[in-house]
Amino acid sequence: MEGNGRLLLHCCCAPCSSATLERLQQEYGVDIYYYNPNIEPEEEFRKRAGEEIRFVREFRPDGGVGVIVAEYDHAAFEKIAKGREEMPERSERCYLCYEMRMRRTAEYAKAHGYSWFTTSLSISPYKSSRWINEIGERLAEEIGIGFLHSDFKKQNGYKRSIELSKEYGLYRQDWCGCVYSRQERERKKAERAGTGEDRKEGRDRT
Repeated sequence: MEGNGRLLLHCCCAPCSSATLERLQQEYGVDIYYYNPNIEPEEEFRKRAGEEIRFVREFRPDGGVGVIVAEYDHAAFEKIAKGREEMPERSERCYLCYEMRMRRTAEYAKAHGYSWFTTSLSISPYKSSRWINEIGERLAEEIGIGFLHSDFKKQNGYKRSIELSKEYGLYRQDWCGCVYSRQERERKKAERAGTGEDRKEGRDRT
């Protein structure tokens, strides 16, 4: 359905895109933009991209949703992370990472005739929707394109993403993708070792 125009949805992985796409396609014509230079190593980047493509093909076999996989430009992430390597998750480094990925999405959307852009990042309980919407509104004004303000974790969005992940057998990672989040995940897992706590968490950190 394209009643509200074409929308470019930045996605970080198939699980996060699942419930987001299900909701958005009811009102917009949607294509997916996979731009995530923060992910390391490149093998992980390719794995998540491939899973995104597989999910969309199975979810929309009519071909109504396209997937654009941008280049793996890890140097772009290293540039914004420099000097912020010791910061924890949900710090300035993460804010700049959101902005980097959303900016590229907005620029691509503007250049290719989309009316709107947004991101699936807000479906994660580990991401700040306030930051995401703040960035999106600023980029929309700067670049001259509509931004869809949202918090996809609401209305059981995150729960629905878990259900769809199970239904489609999606690969679910437990760290956001960058080396720093992976290191933090390993540290926390070590702290919880032996408690059984980690086994209770079905997490998606993207």
